[in-house]
Amino acid sequence: QHKSYILSSFYWGYVLTQFPGGYLSRRFGAKITILIATFASAVCSFITPTCVRLGGWPIFCVIRLLQGLFQGVIFPAIHDHLAKWSPLHERNLLGALSLSGTDCGTVIALASSGFIASSSLGWPGISYVSASLCFVWCAVWLVFASDNAPSSKFISPQECKYIETSLERNDDFHKQKIPVPWRAIFTSVPFLAFLVGRCAEAWGFTTLQAQIPSYMHGVLNMEIKKNGLFSALPYLTMWLSLYVYLVIANLLTKRNILTLTAMRKTINTISLWIPALLLISIGFLDSSQQTLAIVLMTLNVGINGGSTIGCTLNTIDLAPNHAGILMGLSNTIVNIVPILSPLLVGVIVTDKVNNSLKSGN
Repeated sequence: QHKSYILSSFYWGYVLTQFPGGYLSRRFGAKITILIATFASAVCSFITPTCVRLGGWPIFCVIRLLQGLFQGVIFPAIHDHLAKWSPLHERNLLGALSLSGTDCGTVIALASSGFIASSSLGWPGISYVSASLCFVWCAVWLVFASDNAPSSKFISPQECKYIETSLERNDDFHKQKIPVPWRAIFTSVPFLAFLVGRCAEAWGFTTLQAQIPSYMHGVLNMEIKKNGLFSALPYLTMWLSLYVYLVIANLLTKRNILTLTAMRKTINTISLWIPALLLISIGFLDSSQQTLAIVLMTLNVGINGGSTIGCTLNTIDLAPNHAGILMGLSNTIVNIVPILSPLLVGVIVTDKVNNSLKSGN
């Protein structure tokens, strides 16, 4: 149960700051919002080993909760940032490239964690290495990032004009305060449909993300080094598949084969239904079917990569001027799912080393 609490605790904080994240980004700008959130998360990561030695798993839960609080503001701020920087015809490309960073980070973290933990650094090394990389990123972001094109020091006048013209914005746009249409948001059928899709995707994705290492070790009997590599494989596939989806999406829309809305619906359907069927299949495998289990998990997460284009970027389509608010609001609701899924796994799975679903566990 302690492990379930630790896995779930991040989302206790994460869900609380999703909605404020959209507001903070509108109020102070995406640059400073993302910078503070990432820097604070790095500090939490750096102090984790020392704090855990002193206070055990309850302190670990507190640290993960704090990390969740800080990281909760990041995605709403990213969507607000994308809405200000992405020309209409480049929205899929820039959005997918930006959000693919999550998959890239997951791949690197899972693939390297086993080696770091088994090295002389031990498991604390995972926290120290992660924190150090975050500190370096913060320095780069502080120098080069800007809230919008007109305020950037590293952009040509021609490129700035291209971006602002594409978004149909004048010189005074970024100084305006646009009221949030709360009633229209909560009564919007497209927005409510978007919420349903995101909740469904979050349930399957976060369950796999949290449980793959445990499944690899407890059910498939894999050692820690192989566990880390094979745990990363599905997310490497997801990262790469996102670019495949991106090429297909651009092809479908540029050649007018599908409208933007039809393209998003088609890709989202594929990226949710097929992984759902594969996830059911995985539940019937045991340690004698390691290869098949890894193949199915890899296909599951890889095919699910289309949800970024099919669903997540839809906030910018629905309301570019309120993309951060929509993302924050939706993520507040959606991230209730990752709070519940580890706890549910802890209740359902009573034998973590049992090799077969057929035995009743």
